[in-house]
Amino acid sequence: MREIVLDTETTGFDPQSGDRIVEIGAVELEGHVPTGNTYHQYINPERSMPQEAFEVHGLGDEFLADKPKFAEIGQAFLDFIGDAKLVIHNASFDMKFLNAELGWMGLPLLPFDQALDTLLIARKKFPGSPASLDALCRRFNIDNSSRTLHGALLDSEILAEVYLELIGGRQPDFGLAQNTQSNTGSDVDTWVIPKRPRPLGPKITNEERAAHAAFVEKLGDGALWKS
Repeated sequence: MREIVLDTETTGFDPQSGDRIVEIGAVELEGHVPTGNTYHQYINPERSMPQEAFEVHGLGDEFLADKPKFAEIGQAFLDFIGDAKLVIHNASFDMKFLNAELGWMGLPLLPFDQALDTLLIARKKFPGSPASLDALCRRFNIDNSSRTLHGALLDSEILAEVYLELIGGRQPDFGLAQNTQSNTGSDVDTWVIPKRPRPLGPKITNEERAAHAAFVEKLGDGALWKS
């Protein structure tokens, strides 16, 4: 199962009022395990950077001036993600920006059901608790000390760790494998413990067995062990 943990940085909050993507970072997972394959791209937004946005991610006009425009990298981005599930924190924000940029290029839009929103997962799992990326790092003891500013690739790497914790840890199926088919072929939700090929041998010593027998004998005929 291929998943892409993804984050973007932008010039603001609304692409319909002129805001653009300035950075995309993504981390590939296979079967919930990071493969080491990543995607990272700074993007020239073709507009000036508002001070409020600069204070969030530190990407200014001078730094972005020689970076490629989205029209130059859009297809490569789509090629990287393919049809993988997109794991995004507050997915509605990133998806509206990605689809706005793709739409302006005339490229296929990303279906919203391709995205898995870790913000919604966290709010459902921990109702009433803070669900920001920083708050979840504190909850799961994930080191985010290098996150002094928002950065798309760093945030994707941190989110990958958070996501794995949200779904049950780095080995979410360890010891919890389910028998997904009953004898009739219908789905079931009960984990069936497999039988051992041979019984475990006794662990009690002869001395312990003798001491137990003596103790039971003292209890008289009413001892449950004698029934």
